[in-house]
Parts: sequence; C-alpha cells; structure tokens
Amino acid sequence: MFLRRIARPLMMMAKVKETTGIVGLDVVPNAREVLINLYRKTLEEIKAVPEDEGYRKAVESFTRHRLSVCQEEADSEMIEKRLGCGQVEELIEEAQDELKLVGHMNEWKPWGIPDDYECEVIENDAPVPKHVPLHRPGPLPEEFYNTLEAVASGKLETSKKDEPAIASGESQSK
Repeated sequence: MFLRRIARPLMMMAKVKETTGIVGLDVVPNAREVLINLYRKTLEEIKAVPEDEGYRKAVESFTRHRLSVCQEEADSEMIEKRLGCGQVEELIEEAQDELKLVGHMNEWKPWGIPDDYECEVIENDAPVPKHVPLHRPGPLPEEFYNTLEAVASGKLETSKKDEPAIASGESQSK
C-alpha cells in the first residue's frame, strides 16, 4: 500500500507506460532507441536491392521518414502521434518484420527474372503439371445456362416496365 502511494505519483510524473493494452505485446521502455536501430539496419540492408526497384524505393522512403521522426522526437507519445501508425511497440514489430522481409527479398531476388524467361501458360483442358494447384470452379446452376441460352437466342422474355418482375408477397418458385 505504501509503495503504491509513493510509486504511482512518481510513475505519473515520469510518464512511464505500464501496458500497451494489447495482449502479448509488452512495453518497451527504450522504444525510441530500438526503433532508430531497426530503421538504420533496414536502410543498410535494403542497399542490396537494385536502386531502380519499387520495393527498395518504397522501403527507403517510409523508413527514412520514420527514422527522422524518431530522431526528432524524444517522447514515444509524440513519435506515435506524428507517425499515426499505432504504438511504438507495434512499430517495433513492423520494423522487425520489414527487416526480415528485406533479408528474404535479398535471398529470393524477385527482380532478377531474365528477359528471355517464358512463363508456362496452361490453356483450357491441357494437362496441368503436378506442382500447380488445380482449381476448377463447381458447375453453375442449370437456370444460369437456360438464361444464357435465351439471351443468346433473343428469346428472353422481359417483364413489362409498369409491373415488377415479382409482386410483393408472391413466391419466386411456381
């Protein structure tokens, strides 16, 4: 009891965040420093991606912006407010994920597709290779095909403009 009376006012004065309010997401007391470090690492690793790639341009752009905000603001609340992308702890998770993705992108090199690469096109009922997932939509209702045939042959009867196709209270099936 005594500690609560003394510690709580001190914590309020120091503006120490007790919880994020998000299950499984702990408070990071030095979030600003962690973010600055992650953003610097990301900017360093993204240099392995060719300069003309859109992915690199996008990552560099938003990472530089976020890094500059973190360097300009000392308070986590101000960082959160200026970026408008959630709590600093959420930003840390995003930055960690982006850093992992940069590593994967450098490994996968999706921009390195040769100009003479030919994509395999599967048409109609050609046999599908085993590595390609087979997706065939289910059959459409017979009513669809009947309507399609009527439209194609010009035999589709339309209702009169003054009368609704189905009067209220009337059932659709006859």
